[in-house]
Amino acid sequence: MDALPVFDGHNDTLLRLVLRKGTDKERDFFSEATFDHIDYPRARRGGFAGGFFAMFTPSRRNPGAADKYDPDDQSNFGELDQARAVALTLKMAALAHRLARKAPDKVAIATDSAAVAAAMEGGPMALLLHIEGAEAIDPDFAALDVFHAAGLRSLGLVWSRPNAYGTGVPMAHPSSPDLGDGLTDAGKALVKACNDRNILIDLSHLNEKGFWDVAAITAHPLVATHSNAHALCPSARNLTDKQLDAIAETDGVVGINFHVGFLREDGKFRSDTPIETIVRHADHLIARLGEDGVALGSDFDGCMVPRDMVDVAGLPKLIAAFREAGYGEELIEKICFRNWVSVLQRTIG
Repeated sequence: MDALPVFDGHNDTLLRLVLRKGTDKERDFFSEATFDHIDYPRARRGGFAGGFFAMFTPSRRNPGAADKYDPDDQSNFGELDQARAVALTLKMAALAHRLARKAPDKVAIATDSAAVAAAMEGGPMALLLHIEGAEAIDPDFAALDVFHAAGLRSLGLVWSRPNAYGTGVPMAHPSSPDLGDGLTDAGKALVKACNDRNILIDLSHLNEKGFWDVAAITAHPLVATHSNAHALCPSARNLTDKQLDAIAETDGVVGINFHVGFLREDGKFRSDTPIETIVRHADHLIARLGEDGVALGSDFDGCMVPRDMVDVAGLPKLIAAFREAGYGEELIEKICFRNWVSVLQRTIG
């Protein structure tokens, strides 16, 4: 792998692989595909050396095998029960472990920042397990302990729907993220439980009142693994300058989301969105967070990325865009992996 190493804040590859099983698009992670965003060969070409691998349970049982997800279809945002969330989360966690067991020289489950740092130095690809939306977690946190033992090191309390712990923002544009109530008592208890277990709390998808509740409770840096600047794209999924300033005060990190609908000022799903739009968000985030607070959070395999990027193999094009914008090599390395390593060291150990 000759490209600059990248540690990425979010992808939905495990879900893609599970949903495609038994279909005409079933694929092997270690073989190159001509669709989806991440597999091992393309990742190595693009410099992708690891990331937060999300375990997300869709509201619908079969959302088009992740191909035809319609943000305007409200059935995609309905509440779901714990049993179904646990079942699918177990499948995704098991798949991650099977990949690591099948090829330990290529893939490893990262349970601390040292494993991530090793991946950046040419070691096995680091899979940091993340739950997106805590529907799989019971109020007594038995499932939390089991998933933690299986390698869970990051958790988003909500996805873009309400659950027992809080309220997620819809995919609304233009919209403020100040929609709905704050964390429930169970949500506040879950934040403390994650702190006790050194599990990173992800603020992406959480509404504004919930954001401030987490900020008041958590002992860890504030982190949004895959969100952008609301000032540039007024989507409910993006962070206001006030939120960014709060993250900066804790020396936290925001991972830039590559989804065109969260990048474009008009919020449209257009694949002809220039890669330079990502750089515009990076500029704004650096201005609010400083050079140590900005990272990447692609949302690969869960979104529409700029057409010129295509997939994970296109990461060097983004790095070239950073260089063309005048970013120095030290700053680019911070954005690509060093800032994630730093905040993980201060959170999961």
